[in-house]
Order: sequence, then C-alpha cells, then structure tokens
Amino acid sequence: MELNEYDVKKMSDPTGILSGERFEFQLYVKFDEDDELYSEGGTGIRVIYAVDNEVGRIATYNFFERSSGKVLDFELEDDEEAEILEFCKTHLE
Repeated sequence: MELNEYDVKKMSDPTGILSGERFEFQLYVKFDEDDELYSEGGTGIRVIYAVDNEVGRIATYNFFERSSGKVLDFELEDDEEAEILEFCKTHLE
C-alpha cells in the first residue's frame, strides 16, 4: 500500500452532539496488481479522524473504488491502521 494523494476537510457538527472536531481524509492509495484491493480506476480510503482534547484517533474508515465511489468491504491490518493514523496526525491542516 502506497499513499500517493490525499484531500482533507473539516466536518461540521450542526447538532453539537459530538465533542471535539472531525476531519474527513480522502486517501488515494496504490496497490500492486496482485493485491485484492487493486482497482484499475484506483482505490481510496475515506477516514474520519477525530480530535478531542488534542488527542487524535480514527473514528471510522472505509475503502472505496476511486472511479465509481463504490464502498469496498475490507479492513486495514493493525500496522496499516497505525500508518494511516500517523499520516492523519502529520497532515492535519
């Protein structure tokens, strides 16, 4: 898995129910052709990154096909999740 592009935007909570701030990361990743997550149109990971009391965490995530937006039913391995968490912390604007 190679992260090669990303977008991030702050999410709003119009209800005020959630504490802290939420950010949506759209991570675009490159997989080897023999990987089950490989897609000719590209693969992405949508991450909701939550920051509360200056502590960041991944609230939720999902894989998607970049070309169609179709959600893919896969999970990150522990080391990949740690890599994504560190990426979000480092690249938060």
